[in-house]
Amino acid sequence: TGGIGTALGIIYNAHFSGKKIHVWVDETRPVLQGARLTAWELNRAGVPHTVICDNMAASLMAQKKVDCVITGADRIAANGDIANKIGTYNLAVLCSYHKIPFYVAAPSSTFDVNCATGRQIKIEQRSPDEVKKIGGLPIAPESTSVYNPAFDITPRQLITAIIDERGIHRFD
Repeated sequence: TGGIGTALGIIYNAHFSGKKIHVWVDETRPVLQGARLTAWELNRAGVPHTVICDNMAASLMAQKKVDCVITGADRIAANGDIANKIGTYNLAVLCSYHKIPFYVAAPSSTFDVNCATGRQIKIEQRSPDEVKKIGGLPIAPESTSVYNPAFDITPRQLITAIIDERGIHRFD
């Protein structure tokens, strides 16, 4: 998938090889990377997709509308735990409950052999305004406190496999 991204590369390859696919794109709050970036890239490539609110994934899974989940990773610990955009752990838990495969696609450079487990990964806290405002307009009282981590940790036990340019890695 060189040159076209890792997680989306898998989707593009499936689409361009003639597989009938439809991608459910989480909006990815609070800064909407899914709605702004992923949907734009899929649209440009002609891949059928639908943007959903982050909280809708469980409903789609319960309706049997999701065959698998593919996400990226910002960092992969030596034991296979991953750090990725906030909400990734939620999806992995939902996949486990609904018995849906949960794949992580990332370049091998994402593996950090010096980090034993996900518990060692420091999680960045983002600006409260990312949650309290949309388009610069307030949606919550100014005095409201906000917890806004950029990433969460998904334990390897919830991951079906990690896919990189070297192949598919399973933790059996």
